[in-house]
Amino acid sequence: MLTCALLVAPLIAGLSGCGGSPDPLSAKPYDAADQISFSGDGDGRKADPDKPLEVTAKDDDSRITDVTATDAAGRYVRGELTDDGKRWRSTVPLAAGAHYTLKVSTEDSNGAPGRRTVDFSTSSAHRLLKVTFGPKAGEYGVGQPVTATLSRPVKDPSARAVVERALKVDSRPAVEGVWHWVDSRNLHYRPQEYWPAHATITVHSNLKGIRIGGGLYGGAAKSLRLTTGDRIEALTDSGTHQMTVKRNGVPIRTIPITTGMPGFDTRNGIKVILAKESAVRMTGASIGLGAGSYDLMVYWAARVTKSGEYVHAAPWSTGSQGYANVSHGCTGMSTANAQWFFNTVRLGDIVQVVHSNGEDMATFDNGYGDWNMAWADWRKGSAIASGQSDATPADSARLRPQV
Repeated sequence: MLTCALLVAPLIAGLSGCGGSPDPLSAKPYDAADQISFSGDGDGRKADPDKPLEVTAKDDDSRITDVTATDAAGRYVRGELTDDGKRWRSTVPLAAGAHYTLKVSTEDSNGAPGRRTVDFSTSSAHRLLKVTFGPKAGEYGVGQPVTATLSRPVKDPSARAVVERALKVDSRPAVEGVWHWVDSRNLHYRPQEYWPAHATITVHSNLKGIRIGGGLYGGAAKSLRLTTGDRIEALTDSGTHQMTVKRNGVPIRTIPITTGMPGFDTRNGIKVILAKESAVRMTGASIGLGAGSYDLMVYWAARVTKSGEYVHAAPWSTGSQGYANVSHGCTGMSTANAQWFFNTVRLGDIVQVVHSNGEDMATFDNGYGDWNMAWADWRKGSAIASGQSDATPADSARLRPQV
């Protein structure tokens, strides 16, 4: 053991005596403020978010070895450093009205390390794109689409992709969904199938400060939280004059009904309950009939189109309910059944009409007909899923109650 100790001691002494000069890499970094400049520096003005961030080595005897730029949330700005270490340039847009921390590492001709850390901000945008999500927070049926209304039109496909990527929709349980551009200012979001029952849906925007294009930047948006209740579906069969109401797939009531007579045929397809009105005035004049044709107060009315199609009480037609279609487009039933239906459904619940001679429910311009579009076609309206540019603008439908 003594012999081993004697052998180790000279080795340790040799190691401590061979460091003739200190390693430059082990030295404390010096202040590199005089060796570099960056595009946001100088006269106190804020950096222009429309221009890339550039860091330059000013001296021939120094070079840049590393650059990191992060925003206030700690997200990194990607960039590229030239092979000679003389210039670094960001490769992604900076956000407007944002704060950044820039850390630059350098070395001089002797290999000694330098460091400079600076904070800077970008100027705020003058043209902001604001987003309003819909519907209002609350509990809805499983057929309720999520909507986003933009304060300015966005037509360029690449700009649409920027917007779409920033609008986030999450649900628990998770389901796949896609935004669809209804027109240049309106988007709808839905899953392939209906939302799950008793789901929680959260909607938010990451668009604030993001450059969209053409001098347009994203503005702030208020987040949205929705929940769904039981899966309520009402299947209206105009051929058999019966409505079957299901809760979570199980029939809970079959109701004798009447739908639109020839010339006023009820629209086929899937509709979503837009509103519930315990009493609403309906007149023939609102649908182009003579002023004296009818003028009624109608009760327990659930609205399914903007143009005035309802499911409501129709005590005047109980003799035809279950046997014939005699309405002006609405679905009529007894007062007791209408009150039960009114109290059972919520906004966003599904009403599907089949075997009518009427036109098909429009997808966007008369309420929420979103579910009538095939999933493959729905995805074509996404700037990300398909790269499609402009969708056909939806026309506004007149409000005209029908009986």
